[in-house]
Amino acid sequence: MLSRVAPWLASHKEGAAPEGLVVRSLSGADTPALRRLAEQDPVANVFMLAHLKAVGSAAPTTGGATVFGVFDDGVLLGACWAGANLVPVELDPEFAGVVAEAASASGRRFASAFGPADAVLALHTELAALGHAAHEVRDEQPLMTICGPPEVTPNSHLELGRLADFERILPACAAMFEEEVGYSPFLGGKEFYSRRVEGLIRQGHSLAHVNDSGEVVFKAELGAVTAEVTQIQGVWMNPEYRGQGLSAGYMAAVVEKARALAPVTSLYVNGFNLRARSTYERVGFSQVGTFATVLF
Repeated sequence: MLSRVAPWLASHKEGAAPEGLVVRSLSGADTPALRRLAEQDPVANVFMLAHLKAVGSAAPTTGGATVFGVFDDGVLLGACWAGANLVPVELDPEFAGVVAEAASASGRRFASAFGPADAVLALHTELAALGHAAHEVRDEQPLMTICGPPEVTPNSHLELGRLADFERILPACAAMFEEEVGYSPFLGGKEFYSRRVEGLIRQGHSLAHVNDSGEVVFKAELGAVTAEVTQIQGVWMNPEYRGQGLSAGYMAAVVEKARALAPVTSLYVNGFNLRARSTYERVGFSQVGTFATVLF
């Protein structure tokens, strides 16, 4: 039987836990095992697979982010990214307690946890017991995909974001972030978020319609990209243009751009956002799972 007791806990030290179960930070040598684990669900785990594609290793990053792995007799059973956010990877809710202990002991502060709902909500329960209070729990976020061309005509005005438009795109990204999470991404300083937006533009993962007046009418990003899957994030329509029936055409254009990079386009949406869900379904997206997000 697999133990739920981490190696550093008192009960383990007293010999209560059976041999074999280990919870630890992954190293470069664990990269193949982590990749195999994540590939069990390329859509749900696109964040981790995109990270491995970008850096090529499961080892801790220079910024201090790490991946905790749960092993039994040397076999990686589940994992969890622990950086600015917590992102479970094929993590059975049974192991949420040991991962929460590891994350809490790391001393990092996490802005959120997101991913498959069962794992995220289990992590939330365990973290709450350790004193990590959440200010919002979004427990039903349909995970949706489209595997072919969009079912509506794409808006031809959507283009790849340009560095020349950075000073216009950045405020639009910040406005989207503040609408979504309730506070400014510049709260702790502007530099980190600005670098993130600039990086997406340089990678060709920023999509925007900047009109002749210099206004960003619509924007979105491909926040995670692998050879199999892209994940759309940061969808935002300028308030001046809302309610005009433009969203479906812009989303169809996002799908068209994303399909140039990978055959499957994915996103997740708040369950209460019925208008957005209806738009995505009209474009051709269908639900394949359920995510949850916990904001700390």
